[in-house]
Amino acid sequence: MRGNWLDKIEFLGNKLPNPTMLFIYLSLVVIFASFVLSKLGVSVDYEFIKDQKITTQTASVVNLLLASEIRNFTSSVLKNFTNFYPLGVVFVIILGIGIADKSGLLSVLVRKIALSTKAKFITPIIVFLGISSNIASSVGYVVLIPLGAILFMGFNRHPVAGLAAAFAGVSGGWSANLLIGTNDPMFAAFSMQAASMIDPNYVVLPTANWYFMIASTFLIIIVGTYVTEKIVEPRLGAFKKDEIIYEKISDDDNRGLKFASISAVIFIALILALVIPKNSLFGDTGAGFMKSAFMSNIIVFMMLFFMVIGVAFGVGNKSIKSSTDAVNFMQTAIAELSGFLVLIFFAAQFTYLFNTSNIGLILSVKGSNFLKDIGLTGLPLIVVFVVLTAFINLFIAVDSAKWAMMAPIFVPMFMNLGLSPELTQAAFRIGDSTTNIITPLMPFFVLIVAFMQKYDRNLKIGSVILIMLPYTIAFLISWIGLICLWYAFDLPLGVDAYIHYTPSR
Repeated sequence: MRGNWLDKIEFLGNKLPNPTMLFIYLSLVVIFASFVLSKLGVSVDYEFIKDQKITTQTASVVNLLLASEIRNFTSSVLKNFTNFYPLGVVFVIILGIGIADKSGLLSVLVRKIALSTKAKFITPIIVFLGISSNIASSVGYVVLIPLGAILFMGFNRHPVAGLAAAFAGVSGGWSANLLIGTNDPMFAAFSMQAASMIDPNYVVLPTANWYFMIASTFLIIIVGTYVTEKIVEPRLGAFKKDEIIYEKISDDDNRGLKFASISAVIFIALILALVIPKNSLFGDTGAGFMKSAFMSNIIVFMMLFFMVIGVAFGVGNKSIKSSTDAVNFMQTAIAELSGFLVLIFFAAQFTYLFNTSNIGLILSVKGSNFLKDIGLTGLPLIVVFVVLTAFINLFIAVDSAKWAMMAPIFVPMFMNLGLSPELTQAAFRIGDSTTNIITPLMPFFVLIVAFMQKYDRNLKIGSVILIMLPYTIAFLISWIGLICLWYAFDLPLGVDAYIHYTPSR
């Protein structure tokens, strides 16, 4: 019976188009809906912030099939793409991350930390490294997860449990971290674009969920460790292993780590010197630190940081022998981003059509009024939204695609109910992360199945889902509990990011 519903989930999910085609289809749906709804005269009155004053305006559905709208859309296709905020922030941060990743710095760091761990700490360390690896996108999937199996075998433990712990950290803990990664600017960009429908001057920083992410890191470590050692591993039983030979960190890599550490200290010291003093180059010049050049351009500084330590490591371990090598690393990283760039192009067109039609604005206002009427607001609404996102993630596993589609609806809707875009984003990320580890549609899921079948040939997709299901349930319940705690005490979610929406000034 269990296999039946798992098979149904996989069957239905496989029927969905890829995310790029999904945006094309959604764009066509919006065009058709705008024609029908405009003929029906659908409109709504809403409050809009302009010149620091709240005014009431009426929004009507715009028929996108009008000749004037077709001409406007055709003329704006290129601008929609080049001006789409997520494009720039993701492109820039990948330049820095690319050097740090391709030079070998990130994978060596993961191996060095894991291989120097004591037996009793191996599970929490593997989960923690999995969480931390998301600053470099997919590096955790290809480096840490197979290493988790080897480490568990080295301590006479079942390798599949090691794979499960690592996978839970990498994918289930996707929205937790101690550092800001490549996903944070992307999510913030989509959130800010959606928030502009209600408040054009509202700013969502890449650090919008940072404090919550830090707390989430410790939560996922504790819960992931408990599930691995008390639920998953006992069910797997004993495992007969051959002798394991660990791949040691080479002298070149150790030298690279030394160079990277020195360069990181120098870089941070230099930035502090340029930020902390009053009226400094990148610091507070009188408008407040949050509006300083440093905070306004934090993506650039993140890129430079990863570039500096990546190049230093590459020089130390001899993977970078000339400037050409560093450029090649950046080019390779951008090439791997090609699928995302295609996705972004069509997402940008969808966003233009959705916003121009006013359908998103009308949905958000009418939706918020409906929720007010039935009394579903505040914390219960956030909990329902987390569960809804977790369910949707079973079928649409690409986080950027989901948030690009959901943000224009839910961010303005929740703003109308007094909830901040940062809170909506945090709730989305909880739901998005928790079911990553049980959906066959997640891009790396097949890779995890292959890793597990290496140690148990009888394991199939349904078996792997059942192994990972306790993590999903435990993560979802505990993470909802954490955001409830955050809401109850009205704690800041990140830098200048709060639970309740306050209009920009």
